[in-house]
Amino acid sequence: MRNFSWKYFTLTGDVEAFMLYREMEEHASAEAIPQEEEGEAPAEREGAS
Repeated sequence: MRNFSWKYFTLTGDVEAFMLYREMEEHASAEAIPQEEEGEAPAEREGAS
């Protein structure tokens, strides 16, 4: 779907297609990067073991 919306945007210049592409991009990057636990810095997790 991400590739389709980008291709459609490049062919038509439709802003809605671009907005859909950006939404899909943000969703994909959010899944790829695990969320940090609140209040816990990465160094604190490593030293806790």
